[in-house]
Amino acid sequence: MLAKDTKVALIAAVPLFADCSRRELRELAETADEVVVPAGYALTKEGASGREFVIIVDGAAEVVRRGRKINTLGSGDFLGEIALISRGPRTATVRTTVPTHALVITASAFRALLRRIPSIQIKVLQALAERLPPEFD
Repeated sequence: MLAKDTKVALIAAVPLFADCSRRELRELAETADEVVVPAGYALTKEGASGREFVIIVDGAAEVVRRGRKINTLGSGDFLGEIALISRGPRTATVRTTVPTHALVITASAFRALLRRIPSIQIKVLQALAERLPPEFD
């Protein structure tokens, strides 16, 4: 089990949550479940609807799109942040390559948290807007 401060630090490093207060980050950390999955476990599947956000605490995973490896993720990397907002399909399959310890926030738990602490909503929306390409400005 991770210490609460460690969970907070991992979540604070995610751009989507960068503007959240310490209190909001603690609430997000309490929402996150810790999991350990074996090598070969599919964290996401290309084309499936996204329902969770994952931060890799320790371990590694390959990102595959249309059958081609496009990236490798490791400790501190994250995936699925858009799944917290949108129910759109996953753009890639992410499969662990070694046993992996991760934090997981489900979309339903995240939405419940937003209802409880609405101040997080505007911060997340601002972070998403900042990631839009200039042509959307």
